[in-house]
Amino acid sequence: MAITMTESAMHRLTLLKKKRQTPEAVLRLSVRGGGCSGLSYHMDFAESPEAKDKIFAFGDHQVAVERKSYMFINGSEIDFEQTMVRTGFVFNNPLASRSCSCGESFTL
Repeated sequence: MAITMTESAMHRLTLLKKKRQTPEAVLRLSVRGGGCSGLSYHMDFAESPEAKDKIFAFGDHQVAVERKSYMFINGSEIDFEQTMVRTGFVFNNPLASRSCSCGESFTL
């Protein structure tokens, strides 16, 4: 399996990179201990992927997933939603048995 990304998420990445004036930046994903459900998603921009990262390409975007984190988000879809209540990236993770109401943390 792999991770996937929606058109909405790709569009938002384009806007963020344009605003930051870093069109070549790589989106780096990882999972860290913490959050109200035990594990939390972390997203950041990097100049380039780390040597052991798993690399995915989505249009003009390169996404690097920290190797140790990949087992926690394998099969996930990254989406972006903008509603009256919430705006942000959303992880649709089939491996998560439970997640918090904000969607930023999960349990396997």
